[in-house]
Amino acid sequence: MLQVEHLSYEVTSEGRQSEILSDVSFSVADGEMLVITGPNGGGKSTLAKLLAGINHPTGGRIVLDGKDITEMSIDERAKAGIGFAFQQPPRFKGMTVRRFLNLAAGRSLTEDECCSLLSSVGLCAMEYIDREVDATLSGGEVKRIEIATVLAKEHDLCIFDEPEAGIDLWSFSMLVKRFEKIHKERKAGMILISHQERIIRMADRIMVISDGKVERMGGAEEVMPQLFGEEVESCACRQQKGGVLCGD
Repeated sequence: MLQVEHLSYEVTSEGRQSEILSDVSFSVADGEMLVITGPNGGGKSTLAKLLAGINHPTGGRIVLDGKDITEMSIDERAKAGIGFAFQQPPRFKGMTVRRFLNLAAGRSLTEDECCSLLSSVGLCAMEYIDREVDATLSGGEVKRIEIATVLAKEHDLCIFDEPEAGIDLWSFSMLVKRFEKIHKERKAGMILISHQERIIRMADRIMVISDGKVERMGGAEEVMPQLFGEEVESCACRQQKGGVLCGD
């Protein structure tokens, strides 16, 4: 179980302090899927980086399975059981997919294990296993390979930062199905940061972050009508004022 208590994050630029996150508290139970959504610039990706250990909070604490991990490094958090998938996955010229999976697993995987992981994310194993994780791969291919690296090891908590970013519709549909399967089969908690309605509807609970604060938190059946009802109202207002069509 993940517990986040009064988490805050400030940055200093040109002598001025800016608060990016303020007093954020929430929990994620084992086996629960929490989807975090909200406007761009609201602090969602910053929160993901704080949980993964890429950045460190200026206030509050992070507790995983009863252990305070607030001061742990990225490596230490990975060993403690946190898996993280970037919004824009890194590429590594000279590193094969096989080696990438081995590093993620923390051991040498058999060829059958590598093939099984790649197949589970919709990639032809024999076509990709010896390819390099470089610029020759499309955004969707890199996303799938990164998800395979998260699946290569058992985690207590998996964090996916905007998994839909930069991928095509077919790849997105595949990712949604894969997340549904992970949620059904694994005991790990999951955090997905997303703007996509289809992903948001999968959530056990939804958290809305805006201006660095938790604006709303609750079960999907409670938050979904509020969330998308507000969007419909906003569109209607624009139509009345300026004749602008929804989606324009």
